Amino acid sequence: MADSPARPWLTIVGIGEDGWDGLGAPARAAIDAAELVMGPARHLALLGEHRARMLQWPVPFADGVPLLLAERGRRVVVLASGDPFWFGAGRSLAQELGRAEWVACPTLSTFSLAAARLGWAVQDMACVPLHAAPVTRLRPDLAPGRRMVALLRDGAAVGEVAAYLRDQGFGASTLHLLEALGGPRERVRVVRADSPMPDDIAHPVAIGIDCAGEGRVLSCASGIADEWFDHDGQISKRPVRALTLSALAPRPGELLWDIGAGSGSIGIEWLLAHPANRVVALEGDPVRATRIKVNATALGVDRIDVLTGRAPDLLPHGVPDAVFIGGGLSEALLEALWARLPVGRRLVANAVTLESEALLGRWHAAKGGHLLRIDLAQAAPIGLRRGWRASYPLVQWSVTL
Repeated sequence: MADSPARPWLTIVGIGEDGWDGLGAPARAAIDAAELVMGPARHLALLGEHRARMLQWPVPFADGVPLLLAERGRRVVVLASGDPFWFGAGRSLAQELGRAEWVACPTLSTFSLAAARLGWAVQDMACVPLHAAPVTRLRPDLAPGRRMVALLRDGAAVGEVAAYLRDQGFGASTLHLLEALGGPRERVRVVRADSPMPDDIAHPVAIGIDCAGEGRVLSCASGIADEWFDHDGQISKRPVRALTLSALAPRPGELLWDIGAGSGSIGIEWLLAHPANRVVALEGDPVRATRIKVNATALGVDRIDVLTGRAPDLLPHGVPDAVFIGGGLSEALLEALWARLPVGRRLVANAVTLESEALLGRWHAAKGGHLLRIDLAQAAPIGLRRGWRASYPLVQWSVTL
């Protein structure tokens, strides 16, 4: 007879503002049987008195993980907000443990409670965690008629959101201030983003945003306007960027290496293509490297690591799903990538000089793929008339290893 699986020693319990009264039977049973209950001070206060030993989770969060792991084998409960696996502590805890070591008992998330109060469909609204992220994370969703619910760290952050919306041209947005949802202190108030904010907003707080205004809206297509990026001229222009992103073909959850990243425009648009995508950008100029992070933050994407250095002397760790070479193209770099990348990875390289064009021609002849010459011209004044002003032609090689 096979041995029965070991019983999980850890229960991750989602708790709301209604405390013990809002917990289901499995969560209550786990707490009643616990030898130790860990959680932030607010969550422990919501639970109230209990016979088990209580231990406050420290700040920063990572400092509490060794304390928890030291209790392995005892009956332990960790308290988290609402649904621990929706922008909560659940994932961080689960990745430290074997799957048989833990079980979770979620309750309603703040997003679900907000939707129930506002009458919004959860699947149609953006759910944005701002309690530990810059307010610019709202940027991709700012569009008239778009609805968002954002989690905030405290009442002061409501004013920061309102100021950001005003600065972006969306001061006409309606803000629903959602305080202590689901508990006896619950309060919902409505203000416009361009109106004074209340000075008595209670924690925990979320905000529902019914977006309105005449501000700029990010396109969902590849090749957003160059004006979205701060740059010193080292940028893949919009039409070339659109063709490059099409060749790179980002898929959900993939990692891109952006080599010779310049302003970071290719990597940033890769991130905008899907919220689970990631980028490692490699840039030799320290000023440009800093600018990449600024551009990424301004456009609401922060899953980008920026390394300062030049390839192939410096290459990121790990294995990407795709590589773009926008600068620093060389025989040595292609050889290093070909030795490093597994079969099935995608590579796109752009060249503007005759020497780089010849290099891509040789590699295309040897390795296959697609070689594309891009000639662009824009209408420009010629005296009182107009004519075509040509850009330098660009050669693009795209290949799947």
